[in-house]
Parts: sequence; C-alpha cells; structure tokens
Amino acid sequence: MDQYIEFIGNHPFMVAAWVLTLAMFIFFERSKAGKAVTPAQATQLINKENAVVLDIRPKKEWSTGHITNAKHIPLADLEKRLDELSKYRQRPVIVVCNLGQAASTATRKLKAEGFENAVRLSGGMTEWKGQSLPIVKKS
Repeated sequence: MDQYIEFIGNHPFMVAAWVLTLAMFIFFERSKAGKAVTPAQATQLINKENAVVLDIRPKKEWSTGHITNAKHIPLADLEKRLDELSKYRQRPVIVVCNLGQAASTATRKLKAEGFENAVRLSGGMTEWKGQSLPIVKKS
C-alpha cells in the first residue's frame, strides 16, 4: 500500500490523467447504453404512455416470470425479429433483461433502427421482483 501512495505522490499528473480517462470511459459507456428507467417509472410509462415491454431474456428465464403483456424476443434473435416490433416504433419500448445490463445492447440496437423512445429497465427483472411488482408465469 505504501508503494501506491508513493507512486501517486511522485506522479500526480499521470494518476490524474488515468482517473480522468477512466471517468470518461465509464461516462461514454453508460451513455451508449441509453436511458434507464426505474420500475416505478416503467410502470408509469406502461400505464400512461402505452409503453411496450420487450423482454430479451432466454426462454428459460422468461418462463420463471415476466411483466404482464411483455413481448418476448431473446437478445440473440433480436436483429432477425425486429420487424415484429416495427408497429411500436413511435411508442416507448422498455427493454428488460435479468439484471439490466444486457438490455443496454438491445437498446443500442433498437435506437440504431429508429426506436428513439427505447429505454432499459434499471436492475432488470431482479429489481422488478425485488420491489414485489406483479409478474406472470404464463405466456
């Protein structure tokens, strides 16, 4: 630990540049992921703006429970099945995965295809279930 402190003391500009580079990397990666909404905000989008919920989890995870009326398109199939979503292009689309991380990839793909209102569910289904929000186990 003393070596780290000594290095920081001897090379403050190098350390500052490294910290700044790391911060910029994190900022740009998060911004590419698109806007995230909380489960409460997602509920409002669903109820007030007729948002579409797109669940991108694999079928095995989907069968353990999903948000009511969610459309199921696994992430691996998203590009092949984008035409199924074309009628929802002008509506908000809430992308849901297990933890909220894989949804970033899907949100980027949707935005590239013109889904300007695509957002991801922060915390994914784990957060949704953690807040005891309703789930459906039937397709």
